[in-house]
Amino acid sequence: MDQRISEYLEQQGLGPQAAQVVPLTGDASDRQYFRVLLKGTRPIVLALHQGPIEFATMPFVSVARLLAQVPLPVPAILHHSDPLGVLGLEDLGDVTLQAHLGATTAAEHAALYRQAVTLIARMQQRGGQLRSDEYPPYRIAFDVEKLTWELEFFVKHYLVAYRGANLSDADRDALRAEWSAIVTELAGEPRVLCHRDYHSRNLMLHEGTLYMIDFQDARMGPDTYDLASLLRDSYVDLTAAQVDELIAFFLALKGEAGPDGESEFRRRFDLMALQRNLKALGTFGYMTTARNNTVYIQYIPRTLNYVKANLAKYPRFATLRDLLGAWL
Repeated sequence: MDQRISEYLEQQGLGPQAAQVVPLTGDASDRQYFRVLLKGTRPIVLALHQGPIEFATMPFVSVARLLAQVPLPVPAILHHSDPLGVLGLEDLGDVTLQAHLGATTAAEHAALYRQAVTLIARMQQRGGQLRSDEYPPYRIAFDVEKLTWELEFFVKHYLVAYRGANLSDADRDALRAEWSAIVTELAGEPRVLCHRDYHSRNLMLHEGTLYMIDFQDARMGPDTYDLASLLRDSYVDLTAAQVDELIAFFLALKGEAGPDGESEFRRRFDLMALQRNLKALGTFGYMTTARNNTVYIQYIPRTLNYVKANLAKYPRFATLRDLLGAWL
């Protein structure tokens, strides 16, 4: 056990109550998580950072405060220690949306996804009303630079490092031209508040309610971003009918229902999904080759299927489909 845990528990007056400390599975970051079982009260979760923190300026803290104002369900921050680099958080349990889906009925499955979509709509609507430069997400966005960086990340870590692609200068120039067309369109769309990593592993089911986690990278972006993350999720299969129904439900929540609006939204949704899924492949390639973490390999086939389906669906992607064909 990290010595900082025992120091932290003593500082918070929890040392005598601590019955057991259990390491939890972490995310793709360098943070470590531990559950502390306490005598006579609810457990808590400790997030250990690599070094000291500055609580007052942490994006996680600022975004948590913003999301709580919406309001959206997020874990409460209970206490902290800057020198030790530790946050004490409300314990939401172990059941992610991804984990729960295997043990739920079709009706419960549909209800949970509607709940997840409702949270996106609420975040977009109230996020616009609460806009203030006081909060980091309003000062950063999925602009041309960021979206392009993510696609180049895919080239570097998936195509070259993971698949061993030997790209010529002409190939790279052709890919950059395709990226430019995609990111220019996406960056030019009206921006809303986005979670930025909204999928089944970042939604915790706690006492019947979905809670958002891992939201510290929230930023402004297209209204399709979080929905594409949820419905084109590398970790979960949804049927075409489920995706269609949830897109229609989202548009109804926003008051934009109708066949014409839905058709255009679906086109924008597919474009956003393509960019995000390519970025996800880059992440999986990076975790495998640079971090020697092979757990993400199992999620590559599903993500590839999303990419191939969208490349085949739209004639505008014929060149991109030819360029990537050998490695998809």
